[in-house]
Amino acid sequence: MYKSLLPALILLLSTCASQEESYQVGEIKTRLGDIHIWLYEEAPVHRQNFINLAEAGYFDDYSFNRVIEGFVAQGGCPDTPEGFAYSIHLLEPEFQPQLRHVYGTFAAGRDDNPGKLSAGCQFYVVHDADGIARLDDNYTIYGFVFDGMDVVDAIVAVETDDSDEPLEIIETDVNIVEMTRAEIESTGFTIPD
Repeated sequence: MYKSLLPALILLLSTCASQEESYQVGEIKTRLGDIHIWLYEEAPVHRQNFINLAEAGYFDDYSFNRVIEGFVAQGGCPDTPEGFAYSIHLLEPEFQPQLRHVYGTFAAGRDDNPGKLSAGCQFYVVHDADGIARLDDNYTIYGFVFDGMDVVDAIVAVETDDSDEPLEIIETDVNIVEMTRAEIESTGFTIPD
């Protein structure tokens, strides 16, 4: 009897092993390479907003439009003189004391509105090696670039005009992809518990 159960048990174990847990991560494809972003559960509204806009192809009409070496690479909807007051993508802040603006932080842009509402259609990556503490608890952090900071290095190094916009457009193809723990951790990133 046990002999007849052995093939079924082997099949069950191999099926479980092949179904390794996967995670939704952000992927930004550019002509300079690809960037992969861990999306924090601690900022659920911003995380889901980014997923929704990426899956809808929203960001694919935009580019990295403001790049400053040693500061940030900013993409998505560009800044406007009137700010984001009329944007349908405004989000309440989701500040978390454990999430700080360190090198590789992925966060939501905003204008100078008193409620510190995020422009959910705009994102930036911190490029300052020392971090940017003055942005902590002022701009919502909802991710971290775990693969592709060399691409961000290349983006912020391009020639720009007086408003820090690249002279040669850096278009974005933003997607949500599934990656396994092994794929993610092979980059040296440790998945938060």
